[in-house]
Amino acid sequence: MHEASSPVLMAAAKQGLADRATAGAVAPARWNLAQLMPLIGPVVLFVMWDLVVRYKLISPILLPSPSATLTVLFTGMAGGELLKDFAYTLARTLEAFAIAGVIGVPLGVLLGSNERAYRSVEFVIDFFRSTPSSALIPLFLMIFGVSDINKVAIAAFGALLIVLFNSAYGVINARKQRVMAAKVMGATRWQIFKDVLVWESLQPTFVGLRSAVSMSLVIVIVAEMFIGSERGLGHRIIDSQQVMNVRDMYASILSAGALGYALNVVFLVLEKRIVHWSGR
Repeated sequence: MHEASSPVLMAAAKQGLADRATAGAVAPARWNLAQLMPLIGPVVLFVMWDLVVRYKLISPILLPSPSATLTVLFTGMAGGELLKDFAYTLARTLEAFAIAGVIGVPLGVLLGSNERAYRSVEFVIDFFRSTPSSALIPLFLMIFGVSDINKVAIAAFGALLIVLFNSAYGVINARKQRVMAAKVMGATRWQIFKDVLVWESLQPTFVGLRSAVSMSLVIVIVAEMFIGSERGLGHRIIDSQQVMNVRDMYASILSAGALGYALNVVFLVLEKRIVHWSGR
């Protein structure tokens, strides 16, 4: 009986090994396919763009082909003037964001820890947060004049309100169970603040920071367009449009979009690594 069953057992073992090998071969293929999913959107966009230009649904004078635009983009970013303008916009954006983060996060956490204090200034925060930052350009022009400080200041102001709002509400809406548990364990108000409220506010704070860096980029580009500037992607976009250099204009727009996307991805990665307990 034992001898008769040995071939059967050996065949079953071989089949099991074959199934595991097949599964191992299939798994990486699925994993690679999942990695390629984010590329579907851009591919579809560029295919549609190419078809629109190819069949002249829009005049080539107004919309160049994607290949011509990408050529200008890669050439410019390889060391041309586009790279310099990109660097100026990136520097202004990071300066404005740094100011907003350094002031907004601690101030928001402090205000959120005292709800009465936050309610006393809530109207002012919400009012200016709801006001388009571009509408405040004349005010900042009167204060700072036509300078780089103006562009950074207005972007920092718009981003600051977003960071402040999210940080404050992160503390206000902290899970009451954890606060009560800390009180029951005899924690002081300072211990509750630094060990519970600050950590509970991290997730909404990162949401605010991610929104703030995008807002900083938008405001900087708008300011470069309409406030006297000789450098920056905003200046390059509006200047190219005025002289009908549409290839350079679209290349500048694509580089601005790529910058915004890259900054957003960086903060998503940081958020996942730092606030790894989110949702637990």
